[in-house]
Amino acid sequence: MARPKAFDRDAALAAATKTFATYGYEGTSTALLVKSMGIGRQSLYDTFGDKHALYLEALQHYCFDSVGQLAATLQSAGSPLAGIEAALLGFAARIQDDTMCLGVGSICEFGRRDREVATIGKSSAASLQNIFAATIQRGKDLGEIPTEIDPKDAARFINATFIGLKVMARGGATRDDLRATAQMALRCLA
Repeated sequence: MARPKAFDRDAALAAATKTFATYGYEGTSTALLVKSMGIGRQSLYDTFGDKHALYLEALQHYCFDSVGQLAATLQSAGSPLAGIEAALLGFAARIQDDTMCLGVGSICEFGRRDREVATIGKSSAASLQNIFAATIQRGKDLGEIPTEIDPKDAARFINATFIGLKVMARGGATRDDLRATAQMALRCLA
């Protein structure tokens, strides 16, 4: 009979996610994962499979949580444009300079070479596009966003802005630089 797990699986996955986000897939060794997750090597393999399987699970979990958090931010604001503003400016204010977005990191590191990574990224991007497009359409319906703005085009632009902010932060941009970039994107919707 197998022994029960002596660690919190969710906490270990969160630690692995942060490690992959900080060092990338290639820069993350199994030894670094074991140390950051606070588990033994055999527990890692028994629970998560190999490094690639763990990365896929971490990426999937990260993307799901990120999309959910963004949707909640957009919905909790007083209006669609205020939701987009809260999402962009909130992100610019809280970004951690030492950690890359795992989703953006996976695109930069893998591109479309790894079919499973690409599938997760494509699914997450489609969800974000749909959420942004629906929010922008609501803004148009309420008269907050000009009628000539195409929701799908604007959604791609806002998504690209988020990606750009994440890469800028990783490159050392200040919070003020990030905030100014976010504000410029918001002016494009007004």
